[in-house]
Amino acid sequence: MELFLKGDTANVAAGLEFITQKLKIKLTSDGYPIQVKQVQGPLRITSSSGKGEISFAKPIHFFRALGLWLENYRKNHEFDITPQFTMSGVMLDASRNAVPTVHEVKKLLEHMALLGLDTLMLYTEDTYEVKDYPYFGYMRGKYTSEELKTCDEYAETLGIDIIPCIQTLGHLREALKWNYASSFKDTDDILLVDKTETYEFLESCLKAASEPFRTNRIHIGMDETFQLGLGKYLEEHGYEHHIDIMNRHLQKLVSITDKLGLQPMIWSDMYYPLFAENSPYKDETGNIRADIMNGIPPIEYVYWNYYRNEQEVYEQDIQKHKLLGGKPIFAGGAWTWNGLAPNYGKAISTTRAALSACKKTGVEQIFVTLWGDNGAETPFVAAYPILQLFSEHSYQQEVTLEKVSERFAFCSDGTFADFMNLRLLDETPGVMKDNMNSSMTSKVLLYQDILIGLYDENVRGLSLGEHYQRLAAVLAISKKNNPAWEALFGLYEQLATVLADKAEIGIKLKSAYENKDFEQLKALLTVLDSIKANVDLLRQKHRSLWFAAYKPFGWEVMDIRYGGVITRIDSVKYRIQEWMEGRISEIEELAENRLYHDGPWEMADGLVGGNVYHRIVTAGSFSL
Repeated sequence: MELFLKGDTANVAAGLEFITQKLKIKLTSDGYPIQVKQVQGPLRITSSSGKGEISFAKPIHFFRALGLWLENYRKNHEFDITPQFTMSGVMLDASRNAVPTVHEVKKLLEHMALLGLDTLMLYTEDTYEVKDYPYFGYMRGKYTSEELKTCDEYAETLGIDIIPCIQTLGHLREALKWNYASSFKDTDDILLVDKTETYEFLESCLKAASEPFRTNRIHIGMDETFQLGLGKYLEEHGYEHHIDIMNRHLQKLVSITDKLGLQPMIWSDMYYPLFAENSPYKDETGNIRADIMNGIPPIEYVYWNYYRNEQEVYEQDIQKHKLLGGKPIFAGGAWTWNGLAPNYGKAISTTRAALSACKKTGVEQIFVTLWGDNGAETPFVAAYPILQLFSEHSYQQEVTLEKVSERFAFCSDGTFADFMNLRLLDETPGVMKDNMNSSMTSKVLLYQDILIGLYDENVRGLSLGEHYQRLAAVLAISKKNNPAWEALFGLYEQLATVLADKAEIGIKLKSAYENKDFEQLKALLTVLDSIKANVDLLRQKHRSLWFAAYKPFGWEVMDIRYGGVITRIDSVKYRIQEWMEGRISEIEELAENRLYHDGPWEMADGLVGGNVYHRIVTAGSFSL
């Protein structure tokens, strides 16, 4: 389509070059005329009598409005859109082995512009360059300062801010594993508070992380430091409550950020003890004691919660955060870290509750996290349906999945219902509705050892082979329905194909072995060959997606994981053939009684299983 944009286009001209390509439109003097006005107030979009109008306040609003106009221009329409939040964005995890390329970050920024999401947080634990510390991020695919600056300059043309997001206390296991850090680490992943070298290191990190970006805002992390003060700090200073250590460390950090002209925010969870009803840190009025508050420097707090589907839980937590002196920033989750496949059920259920609570309680800033825990096995683009959900909540008071589906078709060139089929890789028989307990069914069944079968008792009687066989056929249709997403659906179709045979193969082998059913064992040897070939094809499909989106570093881990499945099939066949041919008297692995997999996390109702890789593949010691 050809458009003629006239009026206040100066502040969006640079971004229009990229967005028009994405939307497949041309700007010409003979095109459909649209009057563009940059004014304060809500977005306004009209189309009638052969002409249109777009009114916007921020450049990011214009790009969303342009997409909406195109989606609706054939209808005579006129509507106002009021942004619900002053900041609405995305956090992209670049620390769990998968570091998106600059090209892929640019593609995400273009998509965010179309959705009207104005902020990208780039989560880099040790995947940014700190020149004073060459081992920091060594062989991890770290971004150079020039790469980050390129991303920021591109974001500026689209009206998007990129906020660096780093860690300045914990979650630094990969950064601290080298000898350069031996003098300033408390535990394997936590820095040593009060050590001079710690703050020299952190000043270098803060400079390196912030200099490529226009913004003075920076997220300095500090979450989940449960072992704070319990390592080398304990040896040197004795026991001290983590709140007191946190406050002192934060004061030192803020003195550095003040020096650098930065405005920091932190995750709030390590201050949760302050909120407890019986907290010794509260005074008789129920407020946090003045001496404690005086010890916490001015800072923004990020309240993260992507676990609950009760709106009142979020409302209560937000009110508690206000005890710290202001409204928190809220971080929800797209549940891209459930294993190999996205957990859309949980993402939708928690997002509905959380963002309704944010609107009701006056939270002004929100973002959605795209974590990649335990190897970033789920391609981050699988989060696009949830980004659509977040964006619709960012511009409407009430949101329906029907509306999200309509907008997703336009913005992402995909069918929302087909994407929702991906949830069935983990939301299987035996799993509760919306997979609220985060069953990683497909992950444990892909990686679990065929002879050891740590999860065999968990899946017994669930007919998961039949489930995945049906799902493979469904995903084959979804792949045809979504040509723009053929590679993604091809990956998950192949995963379902693998699991159709592998999900219950261990149960079948043990039964045939115990019954001395040699004919069945021979048949299963053929199935093992099929599984091996299909796992290798799955690896290749996954590899193609990885190298199209990420730097190469980190894929070696996935090769090892897939390769482990393939190699173990050779050993499984060897063990079976040795027994069938009488060279061994028993297969000890199959003779062992199977137990229900119970741990390390609580095995709640509606949960088939969930774990990190090394606890799925063996009951033995993987690395020690």
